[in-house]
Amino acid sequence: MAIKSAMILAAGRGERMRPLTDTLPKPLLQVHNKALIEYHIEGLVKTGCQRIVINHAWLGDKIVEALGDGKRYGVNLLYSKESSALETAGGIIQALPLLCQRSDEQEFTVVNGDVFTDFDFDDLPPVLTQSDAHLVMVDNPEHNPQGDFSLSDGQLAEGGEAKFTFSGIARYSRRFFAEQTLGIKPLAPMLRHAMQQGCVTGQLHKGQWTDVGTPERLAKLNSIPSNALS
Repeated sequence: MAIKSAMILAAGRGERMRPLTDTLPKPLLQVHNKALIEYHIEGLVKTGCQRIVINHAWLGDKIVEALGDGKRYGVNLLYSKESSALETAGGIIQALPLLCQRSDEQEFTVVNGDVFTDFDFDDLPPVLTQSDAHLVMVDNPEHNPQGDFSLSDGQLAEGGEAKFTFSGIARYSRRFFAEQTLGIKPLAPMLRHAMQQGCVTGQLHKGQWTDVGTPERLAKLNSIPSNALS
């Protein structure tokens, strides 16, 4: 039986979060005394995830030191070290041998390490039969008023008037990254190309979601009572 695996993206420098990220990687910043990345680990474990790969670059050793091998969370944590950040697709491509270690391990979940959300990972499709990638979209926040992609009948497209924002949560098939070479590679061009082929589906999450991209957004999250965030 295939291992249920996931990846948490944690290699970004977090320039907009400075000076907080001068000495601490952004995924270790805390919301109500718990690191952002720990919320994702716990959420993934609740869905039965057994292997989580975390990529890291800036101050990555601090992530490894803080989280360890995952035993205390009930999961196997593996690390994909990047000498410099490879962007989203590049980081996933490098980590594929860790994510899909056997031929029957073909699909995995990915989540940005610097978002805060109450999304239930069990709501993702367990098998991608109609697409190579399935994205979770959210209503457009103030910092991204134009949105990213349109969503209609479960299908995502680059065009269209009613656009939503990509949450950074997705389910991918290994075939989505087939024949891609190692190196710095952004995800957006790959998604746009796949959308033109009708190979990207999506869903809309209406619950809690914050891109913790600035000290002000982090402070706002911490000002909200913890019971109001769950």
